[in-house]
Amino acid sequence: MPARTTYEYAVIRLMPRIERGEYINVGVILYCRAQQFLGARTRLDGARARALFGGVDVAEVEEQLQRIPQLCRGGDDAGALGQEPLNERFRWLTSPRSTILQPSPVHIGLSDDAAATLDRLFAILVE
Repeated sequence: MPARTTYEYAVIRLMPRIERGEYINVGVILYCRAQQFLGARTRLDGARARALFGGVDVAEVEEQLQRIPQLCRGGDDAGALGQEPLNERFRWLTSPRSTILQPSPVHIGLSDDAAATLDRLFAILVE
């Protein structure tokens, strides 16, 4: 049985009106240094987003969300940031910003399978 190692994760939130503090969870980013893993899963329920946030541009949000897993995977398609080490990409993706997609504070946990943990967190926090 593999050893349990620490991981860090953040929830990605759709927050079109930051000043109101209202949001829906739309993704999870997970980084585990010991397992050399950085991954993300995202999903936007467009109907729910429109119901809660009226004029939100669902297509634009979906496009932005698709970039998060791409940056986690890295490579040439991910641009300059995709060439950075995993920890740098995680820190960049989870840094506070003033857009409608907001990362939660970073949380930690223990896992022996980072990919399975990402799937579990996504199911609990987003789906």
